[in-house]
Amino acid sequence: MKVLIYSTKEFELEKLKKANNNKHKITYVSDALDSTTATLAAGYDAISIFSGDDASLVVLEILKELEVRYISLRSAGYNNVSVKSAKRIGLRVANAPEYSPHAIAEHAICLVLGWNRRLITANKQVQQYNFLLNNLIGFNLDGKTVGIIGTGRIGSILVKLFHAFGCELLATDLVHNHFLENQYDLEYVSLKELCKRSDIISINVPLTSDTHYMLNTPLFQVMKPNAVLVNTARGGIVHTGDLLKALKNGTIGGYATDVYEKEKGIFFRDNSFSGISDEQLKELIALPNTLVTPHQAFVTEEALQNIAETTIYNLDCWEENRTCKNELEYGTVIL
Repeated sequence: MKVLIYSTKEFELEKLKKANNNKHKITYVSDALDSTTATLAAGYDAISIFSGDDASLVVLEILKELEVRYISLRSAGYNNVSVKSAKRIGLRVANAPEYSPHAIAEHAICLVLGWNRRLITANKQVQQYNFLLNNLIGFNLDGKTVGIIGTGRIGSILVKLFHAFGCELLATDLVHNHFLENQYDLEYVSLKELCKRSDIISINVPLTSDTHYMLNTPLFQVMKPNAVLVNTARGGIVHTGDLLKALKNGTIGGYATDVYEKEKGIFFRDNSFSGISDEQLKELIALPNTLVTPHQAFVTEEALQNIAETTIYNLDCWEENRTCKNELEYGTVIL
C-alpha cells in the first residue's frame, strides 16, 4: 500500500520505519493535514495523521477526490476527524486506542506532584542557589479526595494510582466500573457532586459535542477554593476564559495541564524565537498557580513503539482485507 504520513515528528520516525519493515511504500512529511496540504496525498492509498491534523469534512472530500481510501490516526483521540462524514463518503478511519494508557495516567500523576510540591519553582530557585522553602509548601496526597472524570482505560489506571497514595476516590461516568468500586472503594457521583467534594480533579474523557466546555464557571464556582484541576485529555473540555477568571480570583486553587484548546500551530514546534500570539495561552502560562506541559504525556518509548506498530497494523488489515479492530464507527467513544 502507498501511504503518506502527515505531521511526522523526529522522535517517531525510526519507530515507524522499524514497524513498517518495508511492507508499505511510505512517504513521511512534516506538514500537517489541512485543506491546503490535502493535495499532497494525490496518488496515495492511505494517509496517517496526528491529533493536531485537520480531517474535517472539507478536507475529507478533497482526500476522497484524490482517491485516498484509508486514514490511520497516530492517536487515541479523534475529535479532529469527522468520522460520520468519513463513513458517509466511503473513507475508512482507524485510531490507536491502546498505545499506552499508563503513559497518560502517569503523566497526570507527575502534573499533580509537580504542581503540588512546586517542583518547577524549586528547581529555578536552586539553580540560583536560593534554598529557602517559604513558597514551596505543598500538601499530603494521603487522605485527600480525588475526582476522576471518566473511568475508561486511563481513568481506571488513575484510580489505582491515587488509591496507592491513600486518596479517597470519586468518579463520574456514564458506565460504572464495578471492579473499581469493589476493589478500590470508588464512589460514583454526579459531576457537580464530584466538583464540590474533590481536592484534586482529573479529566479523562474524550472531546465530543457533549464534553466540549464541560468544565466552566458554574462548576468552578462549586469547587473548593484550593482544588487543583488536572487535564491530560483535551483542552477544549475546559472553557479557557472561565478557567482564567477562576484561577485569578481564587475560585479554584490551580490548573495543571498537558493540553490546550487551541494547540494547533503552537504545540509541537519551537516558538522561542517567533513567540506566540495567543493571549489566553500567554496568560495561562504566566499565572503562578498553573503548570503547563506541551502535550507530552504520550511521549514514552513504549507508547511511541505501540503507536507505530498500531499504525502499521491498521494499514496491514486494510491491505489484506482483514477486519481492523481499531476501525472507528460514528459514535465510538475512546479514552
